[in-house]
Parts: sequence; structure tokens; C-alpha cells
Amino acid sequence: MLLFFSFGKKQKYLGPGETRTCPNCNNTTQWTRMREFNQLSVFFIPVARWKRRQFEVCGICGTAAAV
Repeated sequence: MLLFFSFGKKQKYLGPGETRTCPNCNNTTQWTRMREFNQLSVFFIPVARWKRRQFEVCGICGTAAAV
């Protein structure tokens, strides 16, 4: 029997976030809101997701901050 499965972190784009100043690069820009989770897929169908978290990412340097 052949069984295809995958396991890994996935990120999903949720839309634009707040406009704020980045603590790393000191630029004021529109941040991007993201959701990240671990996922187990069997035969390319998601079966389980866990460790969900939402955060925003700086559009210039990529620094992440909790929402």
C-alpha cells in the first residue's frame, strides 16, 4: 500500500495590516497580516492543523510582530 503524506508549516495571507513603525528598520510602512499553522496532509488533503498564530510582517525588512 502506498501512502502519500506531508507535514510542515503553512502561512496564509490575511490582508493588509496596520501602518506602523518597524522596531528593526525604523521605517513607517503598511504591514501585512499573516496566519501560520502546522499542517498534516494525507493524499494532498489537509487532515489536522495545530499551533495557529496570527502576526503582522514588516513590508520592508520582514520583521514579525504579534497582533
